[in-house]
Amino acid sequence: MMLKPRWTRIVLLALPGMTASCAASLPPSAEPPRLTLPRAATTSCVLGRLPEAPTQADLEVAYVERGARLVACENARATAVETLTAERALQDRWRRETAARRRPAIWPW
Repeated sequence: MMLKPRWTRIVLLALPGMTASCAASLPPSAEPPRLTLPRAATTSCVLGRLPEAPTQADLEVAYVERGARLVACENARATAVETLTAERALQDRWRRETAARRRPAIWPW
């Protein structure tokens, strides 16, 4: 009867433990979630300008249009802030969940 070398027995004992520890870890390429900003949040706000010699009617129209555009810009800014806040909350949750699933390394290498 031929005896097996000692390292063969060690490998047979160590291999299942190494496989189990690798199977429990997350893939290194996992990315945190990202949200896409709506187009209105990334579009520049453009405010109208008065003509060279404005009349009273031009001033009234410009006043109303400028107010409407300022409201639209403020809504776009609020949407961008809400999206950023939601994305950060998702990423924080993702980090907590992935950290909870990670196991401490058993092997020193």
